[in-house]
Amino acid sequence: MFIKKIVSFLLSLFMIIAGIGHFINPEMYNPFIPDFLPKLAVNYITGIVEIALGIGLLIPAFQKMAAFGIFLLMCAFLPLHIIDVFIENPAIGSKTMAYIRLPIQFVFIAWPLWIWKSKK
Repeated sequence: MFIKKIVSFLLSLFMIIAGIGHFINPEMYNPFIPDFLPKLAVNYITGIVEIALGIGLLIPAFQKMAAFGIFLLMCAFLPLHIIDVFIENPAIGSKTMAYIRLPIQFVFIAWPLWIWKSKK
């Protein structure tokens, strides 16, 4: 029980910090956003969603829903990380960083799914 609370808190903290990052440095996320989408709007909306889901993990009544929302969001981001591995110039960083980010993305898919499944 204590471990689940710590794990939920850590994911919450990560999501809130990541969401804030979309407002502090939106340009960092631009390479991941397709050119046909308005980059600034997508950055801000994604930041708001990440912050809201992170806060949701801290509120017992919303934990299960927030965990599932994070799972869906991380699944939505997965294709971006897969594409990054196969293109010549990855969106952010080097080819090595793209290879490192991809398995980490699977951790970020499994993590909220585990939290969601553990909630009764």
